[in-house]
Amino acid sequence: MSRTARLFQLMQALRSLPPPATADQLADEMGVSVRTIYRDVDTLRSLGAVIDGAAGFGFTLIEDATLPPLGFGEEEIEALVLGLREVMAVGDPSLADSAHAALTKLRARLPAKQAHRLEHAVLTAHRYHRPPTPGIDAKALREFAWREETVRFDYEDVTGAASQRSVDPLSIVFMQASHCLMAWCHLRRDYRVFRLDRMKNLEPTRESFRPRRIPMLREFSERLRTESKA
Repeated sequence: MSRTARLFQLMQALRSLPPPATADQLADEMGVSVRTIYRDVDTLRSLGAVIDGAAGFGFTLIEDATLPPLGFGEEEIEALVLGLREVMAVGDPSLADSAHAALTKLRARLPAKQAHRLEHAVLTAHRYHRPPTPGIDAKALREFAWREETVRFDYEDVTGAASQRSVDPLSIVFMQASHCLMAWCHLRRDYRVFRLDRMKNLEPTRESFRPRRIPMLREFSERLRTESKA
């Protein structure tokens, strides 16, 4: 392995291991000596990487705009292309446009050989039937989830029964053939899944449920996994 490749691998190991990553952990991960890890950490620091820590305490990579450029392996490029094209095929209009823009930016920033591989990737994604169009602004809904703000909307269930719901939005998931909101429903006092194409008149409430989104999402996701195994 060339030294350049090893430095890129060390950057990836620092990103993936729970911080702070000890020199022993990094050495095991990369199959090199602890002494090599110390030397390569010093090299990355000299190139502009911000790495907190010291020998005996472990190291933490502080992401920064001055970090050396990130490289991709051949299969990583295929995975990126597949993922972005899948979003272009099934994402809501705003997200699909963003995936296309991301793919264009990625192609422009890769070395010529890798850009060619991205342009003519073996893997791709195609859907003959796009999911139903959301009845609300999905981009706004995502923003409310990030801000951990309770929202209100009109909803029509599978039987046609209409209701107004006030929910804490947790995550938007593509389930089977439609986009669905995973949320805590204030009306039912429980977790519920709502199809975006059955939602109308999305409104903010200015009520915050911060900082509970992540633990609530974990709890709901664990419940779904448990139910799927039953």
